[in-house]
Amino acid sequence: MKLITEIFEEDCEILKETTEDGKKNYYIHGIFMQSDTRNRNGRVYPGSVLEKEMNRYNKDFIETKRALGELGHPNGPQINGDRVSHLITEMRREGSNFTGRAKIMGTPMGEIVKTFIDEGVKVGVSTRGLGSVKAGRDGIMEVQDDFHLATVDVVTDPSGPDCFVNGIMENTEYYFDIATSSWKPNGEVAMTSDINMIDNSSLEEAMTRIQMLEDTIKEIKQSFSKPSVKLDEKKSLQIFENFIKTLK
Repeated sequence: MKLITEIFEEDCEILKETTEDGKKNYYIHGIFMQSDTRNRNGRVYPGSVLEKEMNRYNKDFIETKRALGELGHPNGPQINGDRVSHLITEMRREGSNFTGRAKIMGTPMGEIVKTFIDEGVKVGVSTRGLGSVKAGRDGIMEVQDDFHLATVDVVTDPSGPDCFVNGIMENTEYYFDIATSSWKPNGEVAMTSDINMIDNSSLEEAMTRIQMLEDTIKEIKQSFSKPSVKLDEKKSLQIFENFIKTLK
């Protein structure tokens, strides 16, 4: 599956709440996803696909307080702890819109977002997920049922140029690694497999074959060190057989 991002042009509503001890809490609220509408990247998300993912995300992440998002545009589906800026606390469907609410955290990136808000900088949201797209009969690219919502990030330029919001990383495929419970680029599959194949027994076998080959080469050199001496036929056959063994 490929990484897909969508930036929404609608500005988010900013909410500030002051606690009894005078501390300010910052929240953003707005449209996080839209269904059945062709977006600026020419893609359509079926309502059933987004609703399924919203329900999964609510259960697995929001209800368990693990729905973290970042500031900016990461290049992969993983959540980078050093870039976390907010915690998504709510997501629900309202017609074709999927609205959400997120609390800005006291992390370094969260403090940057708060500063942006205090200085009047407009912020928006960008969904980040994995999935595939397929052209429909009318040529519009439709996101398929395998769509997997990773998170919703905060961005400071929701109305940026087209190159800024071109949402699909075409050169990278991702797979879900069960061992680490995380999404990884497909390029890591072969690397991981090769490493796993080299266990202790395989290494010992390889070293044995190398030693056999070295012994055979040494024996051949010794046999031909005196050209005038006729090489014994049995000995020649034994050397040849030893050499063949190193190739198996």
